[in-house]
Amino acid sequence: MPIFDYSFTVAAPLTAVRDFHRDTSALRRLTPPPTIVQLHAIEPMAEGSVSKFTLWVGPLPLRWTAVHRNVSDTGFTDIQVAGPAKKWEHTHSFVPISAGVTEIREHIEYEHRSDLWGLVTRLLFSWPNLRFMFGYRKWATRRALMRSSASE
Repeated sequence: MPIFDYSFTVAAPLTAVRDFHRDTSALRRLTPPPTIVQLHAIEPMAEGSVSKFTLWVGPLPLRWTAVHRNVSDTGFTDIQVAGPAKKWEHTHSFVPISAGVTEIREHIEYEHRSDLWGLVTRLLFSWPNLRFMFGYRKWATRRALMRSSASE
């Protein structure tokens, strides 16, 4: 089973990182272009909350339903319960380094299906594409948290 790990630090306290990720608009803000996110039903972050959305990769719709588990002040896991992958479990961990610096750790365990969607996910969630996606997420997170701390 493939595993993808990625981590980075942000100049923001743990509470700001937690609040940013709990915002129902976070998925849209963290998805790199040219992918478009269509939100259908996004429940506020809580144990068992559900998010339903479609990722449009060009004309290709990836319909997704995720359930949030292990929700705490230091992270959460979103688990795909319906979608293009056979398995997708994405754990977000927030580790305070100091009062104003937090490390964000991303851990994904996933499996591809053996049908046409498996071919699609093998391409979209290949190691280079995941590196690009999470490089973008690092940039977007740092930018958003820098803006929010500047406005306080």
